[in-house]
Amino acid sequence: MPTISVFYGILIRMFFQDTDRHKIPHIHAEYQGQLAVYSITDGKLLAGSLPSNKHKLVVAWIEIHHEDLMADWNLAVNNLPTFRIKGLDQ
Repeated sequence: MPTISVFYGILIRMFFQDTDRHKIPHIHAEYQGQLAVYSITDGKLLAGSLPSNKHKLVVAWIEIHHEDLMADWNLAVNNLPTFRIKGLDQ
């Protein structure tokens, strides 16, 4: 459940052990107590919600960092340490 990025108050975490629920590579985004789950492959919202402006930031961040996210996902499912990914505000 590592936090892999933080930007504009949004925490991005990778819960790779819940593939029974989401079945595809995904991230969990949290902003002020609101939670949302996004597909890494296409940025699609899988569950939950964020405020519209934060949702747009997360989708853009996923697009920018798609390769890094897939690399982290592959590390995580193989029980290897993930790496931090720069946020949009860095």
